[in-house]
Amino acid sequence: MSIPETELREQLLRENEEFRKLAAEHQMYDQQLMELENKPFRSEEEELQEKTLKKKKLALKDQMYAMVQKYRKEN
Repeated sequence: MSIPETELREQLLRENEEFRKLAAEHQMYDQQLMELENKPFRSEEEELQEKTLKKKKLALKDQMYAMVQKYRKEN
């Protein structure tokens, strides 16, 4: 029986420093995005910043997913 991904993520958060760092960075980008999205008007620079944050956040999510998959195979 396969362990659910949420449980694997929780385990990695407890046991893996690199995963914790990625998760913290992902959360930081998420917070910055929420702040930008809550602005009624955004400058061109802020629009570009929003796109950049979304790309960085997605890259982190991909890294975290890869770590979960690797952990799943090893255990």
